[in-house]
Amino acid sequence: MPDVLIRVEGLHFTYNPGSEREVPALRGIDLEIHPGEYAAIVGANGSGKSTLARHLNALLLPTAGRVWVKGMDTRDHRHLRAIRQTVAMVFQNPENQIVATVVEEDVAFGPENLGVPEAELRARVEWAMEVTGITPLRARSPYHLSGGQKQRLALAGALAMRPELLVLDEATTMLDPAGRRAVREIVGRLHQQGMTVVAITQSMEEAAEASRVIALGGGKVALDGPPAQVFADEDALYGLGLDLPPVARLSRKLQARSPGFPLVLTPAAMVAALKQQALARGGAR
Repeated sequence: MPDVLIRVEGLHFTYNPGSEREVPALRGIDLEIHPGEYAAIVGANGSGKSTLARHLNALLLPTAGRVWVKGMDTRDHRHLRAIRQTVAMVFQNPENQIVATVVEEDVAFGPENLGVPEAELRARVEWAMEVTGITPLRARSPYHLSGGQKQRLALAGALAMRPELLVLDEATTMLDPAGRRAVREIVGRLHQQGMTVVAITQSMEEAAEASRVIALGGGKVALDGPPAQVFADEDALYGLGLDLPPVARLSRKLQARSPGFPLVLTPAAMVAALKQQALARGGAR
């Protein structure tokens, strides 16, 4: 078994504990994330997915239970710096992460504050801007960028920290289709290059691109497995207030007309399945 990057055991978290506004958000989460995984965490509003995400780099601390990052207990403040270097987060609203008045300086802010030597700092900034496609924007003001460009800037700033785990907390929600596609393509390439990714998302289409889907319901893990396994359990998904990815819904309709047609989750898989079906029909003539 590969080393465990994140271990979550018996995680409970309550907002405003002991008050009239007390809200239990997580109710006993057990979870492991291994190096190289691309996990999508999905759930309806109020399921606890963003609360869970904020425990992965100690932005929130457990009410009960434990979270370890590479063996470091997030409740031990001595590990906070190392944990934040290991796990980088990109949030829904990129403007909450913009701190400088020039794009290049914003990308450099994180590692610069860690005291990264100048030569390495420059190399990190150049790499992060190249990966996210914002090098031509380096001298621009972040506040003059489009929403998609701002999110790629936030992503570049996170990558400049050279994290081992990238957590995307609904990072594509506020973007238009082109912006969402650009961010997803970047994240896909990073994962192919070995980056561990956890994506918090309400988009089943986005979740279908992951290698693992974790569905939350009522602050607990309800489903956990490869996308094909999770999305095959339609009744459980609907019970959690979730739906199938659009391509999977289409494949279900095709199955009703052509028994034996597979459940597919992505456009590329749909094209391949249709070609295979056409070849099979042609050979049967």
